[in-house]
Amino acid sequence: MIRVGCCGFPVSMKKYFGRFGLVEVNRTFYEFLRLERVRGWRERAPEDFEFTVKVHQSITHRARMKANEASLEAFERMKEICRVLGAGVLVFQTPGSFGPERLGDAEEFFRGVERDGLVLVWETRGAAWERADVRDRLREVLEGVGVGHVVDPFRVLPVFVGEVVYFRLHGLGERLYYYQFSDGELRRLGEIVKRYDGRGRRVYVLFNNLAMFEDAFRFIRYLERGEFPRVTGGFVGLESVKSIVGKTRYPVSK
Repeated sequence: MIRVGCCGFPVSMKKYFGRFGLVEVNRTFYEFLRLERVRGWRERAPEDFEFTVKVHQSITHRARMKANEASLEAFERMKEICRVLGAGVLVFQTPGSFGPERLGDAEEFFRGVERDGLVLVWETRGAAWERADVRDRLREVLEGVGVGHVVDPFRVLPVFVGEVVYFRLHGLGERLYYYQFSDGELRRLGEIVKRYDGRGRRVYVLFNNLAMFEDAFRFIRYLERGEFPRVTGGFVGLESVKSIVGKTRYPVSK
């Protein structure tokens, strides 16, 4: 099963719910949302709409994946938010400054937490994680702790996936996010994604670029019909940025 959506809400929730069946909640990275607030989101969303949740930065950026009192308390709060939203996937994203030398801390954290049925996935960032020897070690750890590897498939493929395959697309420009994908690039994405579909897996494709609302819709249309609607102003790549900036609220209710 392939599910497609955006990282955050680039448009109003009402409009978004009418177009997509999946969103990654990013606001939880910046603040611990009140349960009343996320309960309202769940109530407004269609019954079959799916939320995934990005873990708070106090775990990944402050504690730097060390299992201490603060990070474990934050994890429990994340579980509560997931419970209210009915979210089954919790997304970790460490910064580029979190290098392979800290892999042991992440391994200890993942081994020690009670997941209560949640699927945990982790996006590593930085070129150091792409070395062959590091990827081998990362695969051993992720397989051992049962945590999926989150990647941008245009840059690198995951070293380990379990029941969930999780892709986050940031664009191909020099600056992350400032990009709109061409039809050819989305066709290539379709080829990659379909390799992982099947065998009971759930494949999540989350767009996190400036044109994420349009690109996610275009990709869904391609998967369903084998064709693409026209891109914004006929531009793609970096050239599309100016035409999109005036229309897209980014970031908003992330």
